[in-house]
Amino acid sequence: MAQDESVRTSLGDALRRDIGASLAGVDAELARRYPGDPGTRQPVHTVYVPADAFTADTVRTWGNRALAALDEHAPDAAALAGVLGLPPALAVPVHDRVRDKLRREPVEDLRIDFEDGYGPRPDAEEDAAAAAAARLVTAAVADGSAPPYVGIRMKCLEAAVRDRGIRTLDVFLTGLMDAGELPRGLVLTLPKVTFPQQVRAMVRLAEEFEKARGLDAGRIGFEIQIETTQSVLGPDGTATVARFIDAAEGRVTGLHYGTFDYSAACGVSAAYQSMDHPVADHAKAVMQVAAAGTGVRLSDGATNVLPVGPTAQVHDAWRLHYGLVRRSLARAYYQGWDMHPGHLPTRYAAVYAFYREGLPAAAARLVAYVARAGGDVMDEPATARALSGYLLRGLDCGAVDPEEVTAATGLSRSDLDALAGVPGQA
Repeated sequence: MAQDESVRTSLGDALRRDIGASLAGVDAELARRYPGDPGTRQPVHTVYVPADAFTADTVRTWGNRALAALDEHAPDAAALAGVLGLPPALAVPVHDRVRDKLRREPVEDLRIDFEDGYGPRPDAEEDAAAAAAARLVTAAVADGSAPPYVGIRMKCLEAAVRDRGIRTLDVFLTGLMDAGELPRGLVLTLPKVTFPQQVRAMVRLAEEFEKARGLDAGRIGFEIQIETTQSVLGPDGTATVARFIDAAEGRVTGLHYGTFDYSAACGVSAAYQSMDHPVADHAKAVMQVAAAGTGVRLSDGATNVLPVGPTAQVHDAWRLHYGLVRRSLARAYYQGWDMHPGHLPTRYAAVYAFYREGLPAAAARLVAYVARAGGDVMDEPATARALSGYLLRGLDCGAVDPEEVTAATGLSRSDLDALAGVPGQA
């Protein structure tokens, strides 16, 4: 870049070069540790199904049961709006999109559970279940019925169940590879982590499997469940979740909050174990700061209040779930767990309402930022990235359509990717 020779300075080029050289290591470390969000789709939820209950039609069954619940307890837009307090302008588009989603793609992320939801079993039985899970996942991917993301939650790496967890992981991955390849949307979940050494052990398992099967280095990633107090605060009083991310050497893709294990570990009685308890908010705030800028996604936990029984009882459970999901979204937890098919209508209603009601304001602010036109809010580049990310998440989950976003902003998907800092688009 040409410089104006008439502008006087006092510091020489040699000093600037020396400063640049002295900070080169820091530059590289920042780029390695904080690459930013990968810009790929993040599912809005994870559904956990015990391994012995997982079948070829599990996803479709969940969708059908969710639709049946909607038909019985909120058969039209006005009824759903009355239960959840949706504004009139949102009632029809939210209700219609929820129904369409439940027909088309009821589950975005499925975890076949070999841990708490499955429990201890004879080795032969768990071997058979892990092998069956691999066959079913392979078949679902081949026929297009698999959700975008699917995988297993293994047993943890504590001594009592370590060998069993490793064997189940091996049987499942081996079955997938013997059938052809690992699914593109494969997700593995490591629960009950207490020390970074357990994360490093999981890295080693991934590395050795990649070598054994000729996979590219780094192909296998995994999520970490934050459900022990030791994963938030170490014995020396330091925050530990960031150490887990570092120990994963770039392989960790998500941090999932475990509502009930963590609450119980903190001594919270069963009646008060919830996603909005103060101990949950503290743990999730630590997770959020630790993951910021690293590209590691966050997921909130679940409610165990199921929408079953008489209509009044279902409506109460729906209102609770809807409120908790909206609370998580406002706190930048864009994913959570769903434990029952009856949670799907309110999961999608909450997500769709969140993005649809915020579209006009977000679009107006982004238009003003791009045009440098001012407006009643002065946004910084970081906020423009957040606004673009908000619209991209709305597009990915089906809350808004590309035509709606382009009409409101004048921006294409690639324009939003660039503003959001998606790799390869900036």
